[in-house]
Amino acid sequence: MDKFSAMQAFVRVVEAGTFTKAADSMGVPKPSVTRLIQDLEKELDTKLLNRTTRKVTVTVDGAAYYEQASRLLGEVQELESSMSRAKASPRGKLKVDIPSSLGMSIIIPALPEFYARYPDIQLELGVSDRPIDIIAENVDCVIRGGEITDQSLVARRIGEFYMMTCASPAYLKRHGTPQHPAELEESHKMIRYASPRDGKLYSFTMYSDTGSVEIHGKHQLSVNDSNAGVAAALAALGVLHTATFLVQHHISSGALEPLFSGWCTEAKPIFVVYPPNRHLSNKVRVFVDWIAELFSKHDLIQRKSSLPEAMCKGWAAPAVPGTAVVETAVASQVLEAA
Repeated sequence: MDKFSAMQAFVRVVEAGTFTKAADSMGVPKPSVTRLIQDLEKELDTKLLNRTTRKVTVTVDGAAYYEQASRLLGEVQELESSMSRAKASPRGKLKVDIPSSLGMSIIIPALPEFYARYPDIQLELGVSDRPIDIIAENVDCVIRGGEITDQSLVARRIGEFYMMTCASPAYLKRHGTPQHPAELEESHKMIRYASPRDGKLYSFTMYSDTGSVEIHGKHQLSVNDSNAGVAAALAALGVLHTATFLVQHHISSGALEPLFSGWCTEAKPIFVVYPPNRHLSNKVRVFVDWIAELFSKHDLIQRKSSLPEAMCKGWAAPAVPGTAVVETAVASQVLEAA
């Protein structure tokens, strides 16, 4: 048995849904595909497909085999492509997971430019703040904000962003405008961000030339998605501490007002992370390079001058430990958006 051909036939049958369509896509007679699948099941001593006169369904063992076989065939295809003209024009499926905040605000609006460069790449984009098991979910790479300290994956630092505190004019009219960050602990309501993994509420520290204040903040509402936090702030539900790139256009329009002139938080790094000990395919490499280029040109990433003019003037944020490393090993397979 040609096991490689049998594996290809099995994957085609699963994806096409019938032996006839699979045979047509492979350019071979239907009996040849049937024989390959039968030989494969005999070799594995496992039933991979349930067959009826109308449809073909995958067994539990077949689903597991399909996941691994399609991945292996994809890697073989990528290896062949890297040795051919496809290296200059990468092609194929690319599975990427990105935080909803960066995705909705920056990455997705720029994708037409990416496809203009790489029309043969098919992106499968996961957009959420949930933790990702990059290996178990067979994701090619993920983009995450915030510090990464573990040691089993590979991370490349591709940018950084700043945070700001703001509220809607309607909220400030009802509750007054806080003049010092410490007031958030006393007489104001915050919209808190909760970890999508364990529900932990995040605190933050604000700095000025007079010192620092750690903020937890009273709250009636917590969210586990950054875009939801912005929507809550626009609805006058509280004071929000979030990334500048998420709210700058609302600041410019007057829908939100910045708070605490002269106070800042430290910059947060942005990383692209991918599995270790795996050939970095050309399609992954061009995507990573494109993302790094996109962020380097974005007004609200990389450049502190993008903050409201009155904020942080003449003040340097504390360095974030470890962010000078361009590429480093990091260890958890579960990475969380910040």
